[in-house]
Amino acid sequence: MYKFNFELDDFQKEAVECINNSKSVVVCAPTGAGKTCIAEHAIHRALEENARLFYTTPLKALSNQKFYDFGKKYGEGNVGLLTGDTSINREAPIVVMTTEVYRNMLYNTNFGNVKDNLKDVKYVVLDEVHYMNDEQRGTVWEESIIYSPANVQIIALSATVANSQQLCDWINTVHAGTEHIYTDFRPVPLRHYYFDSSKPTEILPLLTPEGRLNKRIKPEKKMSFHSRQAKKQNTVKDVIKVLHGKQMLPAIFFTFSRKKCDENMEKCSDINLITNEEAKQIREEIQEFLKEHTYLENNKNLEYLYNGVASHHAGLLPAWKLLVERLFQKGLIKVVFATETLAAGINMPARTTVISAISKRTDSGHRLLTANEFLQMSGRAGRRGMDKVGYVVVMGTQFQSPDEVADLVRSSSNPLESQFSPGYSMVLNLLQNLELDQAKELILKSFGYFSSNDRLKPIIMQQSNCEQTLAKLKNEKCPHGLTNEDFIEFNKLKDKFIVFRKLTRTLQKQAKQRGDKNAPEVTEYLNKTREMREQLEKYQCEICRGYKKHMKNLEIINRYEKRLKEITKNVDKQKDIYWNKFLAHKDILEKMGYIQNGVPTDAGVTCSMVRAENELFISEIVLKGILDELQPYELASVVCALVTEDLRTDVYPNQPISRNTRKALNRIKEVRKKIAILQRDYDINTEMYINSYYCPLMEQWVQETPWEDIAKQVDSSEGDIVRIFKRVVDVLRQLTILPNLSEELKDNAKIAIKAILKEPVDVD
Repeated sequence: MYKFNFELDDFQKEAVECINNSKSVVVCAPTGAGKTCIAEHAIHRALEENARLFYTTPLKALSNQKFYDFGKKYGEGNVGLLTGDTSINREAPIVVMTTEVYRNMLYNTNFGNVKDNLKDVKYVVLDEVHYMNDEQRGTVWEESIIYSPANVQIIALSATVANSQQLCDWINTVHAGTEHIYTDFRPVPLRHYYFDSSKPTEILPLLTPEGRLNKRIKPEKKMSFHSRQAKKQNTVKDVIKVLHGKQMLPAIFFTFSRKKCDENMEKCSDINLITNEEAKQIREEIQEFLKEHTYLENNKNLEYLYNGVASHHAGLLPAWKLLVERLFQKGLIKVVFATETLAAGINMPARTTVISAISKRTDSGHRLLTANEFLQMSGRAGRRGMDKVGYVVVMGTQFQSPDEVADLVRSSSNPLESQFSPGYSMVLNLLQNLELDQAKELILKSFGYFSSNDRLKPIIMQQSNCEQTLAKLKNEKCPHGLTNEDFIEFNKLKDKFIVFRKLTRTLQKQAKQRGDKNAPEVTEYLNKTREMREQLEKYQCEICRGYKKHMKNLEIINRYEKRLKEITKNVDKQKDIYWNKFLAHKDILEKMGYIQNGVPTDAGVTCSMVRAENELFISEIVLKGILDELQPYELASVVCALVTEDLRTDVYPNQPISRNTRKALNRIKEVRKKIAILQRDYDINTEMYINSYYCPLMEQWVQETPWEDIAKQVDSSEGDIVRIFKRVVDVLRQLTILPNLSEELKDNAKIAIKAILKEPVDVD
């Protein structure tokens, strides 16, 4: 039995014991608490038992890092890697992969059948399982847990979330024998500070020992960005100087803008943060790195690394970020200015994290950070085995109050919310192997359905309140013993009486004009009106003081009944939202010929193997032969348009795209129009992109135009171009293995992949 060379914490011992007893575990602990060693215990058990273990992560970068770390620790021959664009030693006893890859392996798809995929696999580690909250990708974790075979032990590792017990309870319903391990203990405790720009030479403790806001902290003065005082201030530089003077570096400075990351780095470049010896080491490390990545020699950010500062965000080249990470891990970079993506698992712990603001801009406007977002970033502070305390410094701004900061620091973590969402691929994959009733059974196993009572609490409360109000209104007693039905009858009779009375007066007037006082129709209507009057008097409503109130109550009852009907309809719809969505996708697939008699057709089998934003859209394009006669550079260009999201810019490259690319995109627009109409009819809103912004760059890149010439043609950052090009490769790789496609298309896809994957695009 493997022994660690340090004393395990109680929660780690508990988790290890559960694993030894063949149980699955949900381990919920703060960032930096030591969850990884629980996974490492499972790795050692797998190696001892000649079994296999899959280690899944949400990010390719994190998978690459784990592959590298485990290779050093357990031997390169024992570790494999599977990501969307990399396959190394996939039969190894330990295979690191992205969670998407694991989910795809659980389907009988292009990864082979499930039995072969999971041969000898005894353990599956789902790292960063709190990613279930991710709006775009959260469903992957739910599917992975639902479809995991019963004989596999799941080791789910999560940052602290409010409903981890509920998560464990759900896993027990789909994958029995799961234990909940929870701790909020941090081996390196955090201390929170506040930087007030009016006190540029100090940082103040945010909270008193009793947990109240420090009275010395005052709200920031509101000032115009164009004011002299605002232009003079360099709060970022001030806070870094303070941290340097207090021995609180290295630090990660989180901000929510790539541009701000770079600007902040420039502002701090003249602070002397490193020693002469460290400067020498930085030069040596950079020179060694540039031997492998010569295209970085003229990178404009190199000069800042020599001063011990750097920026890290998605707009930078992958190799550049890798260099920054290596230098930071070796303690040579003292401050990294980063976006929040750095908080998502990459191994870059610091003594201090600085958070520039507690709000950020989103597609729907500014909003405050969630407790989980704040915890994820602040959790990077404090290096286990190196620091006794980790420091979190929040910058004061005029757009937030100190009280709001204190509330966020004191707040507990948010609950996990299901992002489960049936799509075309899920429908087709399930119906290849299951009957419709069996598929429904699986859909109803989702965490979303399991937690639907919590999700529906607000509208169920509305429903209950509505029912109670109606009951109260209907129970009000009439002094004359009449029911609401009697009252309604009275009002109907009264309305009829008024009409007859008006008509009788009109007939009397007309008879008088004719000089016919005893006209028979007048007599008839007078008698009817008199009879109605007598019937009305029996109800006693007209002489009742409560008549108006009773009348108003009826109107209110009517409104509440309509509202209750709408709420009940919404509750029923929300309860079955996942199954209804499944059926909507199934109906569209049937209309498009991808399903017949409840079973996927050949086209459906092809579509089931596609991994894209909208699998049906991509499948229609390839199966209609739109891509068949394109040259490799044109094929890559068209795919580039399909993977590029709508940009927030009207600036397009001056370079034209090829004639064949344009013709293909015009045909694709017709496909999109056809699917969009169907999706609208079935209330499905799955995106279909056709954006040619990067197409000229892709055509040039495949035809060997140098990277320097590519990058300067658009305002987009180099990192964004690389990200889009890698998405293209991901789709092209799928084209090489999908069934029912022409061999010429597959060959052209292979040629295009090879042409795209050269530096700097091919660096992970």
